[in-house]
Amino acid sequence: MAFTAKDVAKLREQTGAGMMDCKKALTATDGDMEKAAEYLRENGVNIAAKKASRIASEGVVAAYTSPNGKVGALAEVNCESDFVAKSDVFVGLCAAVAQQVAETNPADLETLLAQKSVVDKAYTVNDLVNNATAKIGEKLSVRRFIRYETKCGKEEYYIHMGGKIGVLLELATDKDLSGNEEFRTMCHDIAMHIAAASPKYVYDSEVPAEETAHEKEILTQQALNEGKPAAVVEKMITGRIKKFFKEICLVDQEFVKNPDITVGQLVADFAKKQGCGVKIVRFTTFVMGEGLEKKNDNLAEEVAKMQQK
Repeated sequence: MAFTAKDVAKLREQTGAGMMDCKKALTATDGDMEKAAEYLRENGVNIAAKKASRIASEGVVAAYTSPNGKVGALAEVNCESDFVAKSDVFVGLCAAVAQQVAETNPADLETLLAQKSVVDKAYTVNDLVNNATAKIGEKLSVRRFIRYETKCGKEEYYIHMGGKIGVLLELATDKDLSGNEEFRTMCHDIAMHIAAASPKYVYDSEVPAEETAHEKEILTQQALNEGKPAAVVEKMITGRIKKFFKEICLVDQEFVKNPDITVGQLVADFAKKQGCGVKIVRFTTFVMGEGLEKKNDNLAEEVAKMQQK
């Protein structure tokens, strides 16, 4: 089957691959557009494999919530450079992954990557990653995700600095408040507060006993080092532990938009006004690249390597 320059351009538009790669693919498949696309996908897999040793420590935390607000998801997708992290192709991939997680509830990363994409059923999620890798020219990888679902309440997200920090928050309610604008605003404000204040838990009852015990040991030693009598140290520690909980527990923190009240008071006041129960259930915060080894570019080393070739 013969092909024309228009066919090459069409394949390039569909796949984002280079003009010469598209021409090569059409030549190899005798002009069959579908097979040529598959040929390029296979080529994309090879490209991705060649880049597997690179460090993908940049990227984006993306979020998605269902139209009814009952399902939400966060996903972190990594790349090699901040420039690529801001590109339309990469941002589109991240959005597709977050939507995939929300709509299909995959058990793990392996399952997620093997699924047919909800945004383009002709491809798996892994295909989308490999196609974007071929198009962008950097190593890309889906690192982690989280998904929440509620029967009566709301899933809310907040993305900070274009995807550097992502928060997914769940609130439960006794009645449907999906049409309540004040409720939506409060949920968004609390999610934003979480990104700013970095709490570790919602309630002090969630703090592991060993973490509290360890903090007590540190605070006790601090008090003794300050020369406080052992008899009053225990009473001092009780007050300092309350301060510790206030620092790490969401409901005890001063609300960033109004430090005169805590987040817990904000929710309680709203619930009283609405005449129904409202409760913060859980939250997850993803900090992009947290714990990953950062790529360290050394121009002198790169030049030396080029001279050796």
